[in-house]
Amino acid sequence: MNQVFKLYVPGDSLPHRLGVGWKYLLMFVLVAVGVVFALWWLSLGLLAVAVGLVLLTRVRPGYALRLSWGIWLLVALLAIYQVAVGQYFLAIAVPANLVTAVYAARMLTISTPEGVLVDALISASRVLRPFGGNPEKIGLAVGIMMRSIPMLFDSFAAVRQAALARGRNRSPFAVVAPVVVRAVGFAQDTGAALAARGLGE
Repeated sequence: MNQVFKLYVPGDSLPHRLGVGWKYLLMFVLVAVGVVFALWWLSLGLLAVAVGLVLLTRVRPGYALRLSWGIWLLVALLAIYQVAVGQYFLAIAVPANLVTAVYAARMLTISTPEGVLVDALISASRVLRPFGGNPEKIGLAVGIMMRSIPMLFDSFAAVRQAALARGRNRSPFAVVAPVVVRAVGFAQDTGAALAARGLGE
């Protein structure tokens, strides 16, 4: 299971009924405002709004709000770094902005089918066509990314569990190497499938 974005859950909540463009805009505003102003109280307020939006999807909170240990580790590292350089308020603002981004993305992906997300990006990226951009390839790349991230998380979780069972969880190589092998295999299979459909370039 993708521990960052979460997958689409059908429903009839307000976020489910809201247009995908508005949801992209909400996500952008929540993240951009926090990053631009970097005020601890504002970042915490935006985080509360993001949590509220996720809860509005009416998806089980244990599924929608749970953060993986990797995200908590990153939050802790960001806070420790800001404290170490004397930016005490940023030790709150920066981690809060990160978690806000995660929850805002979850609101989007939980309430919107993958196909709708990709189609919206293709439509938005048509403005890049005069500059050499290819909306269809951009949509394809995003679609592949959205399928690849859950696969990587699932691989990491499975390999970590296997390493724990063998008592080798303290060895980074025992965890990283199999995940890399699986990722390369997935990339090769995906490339072969694209090439078979004339999309290999």
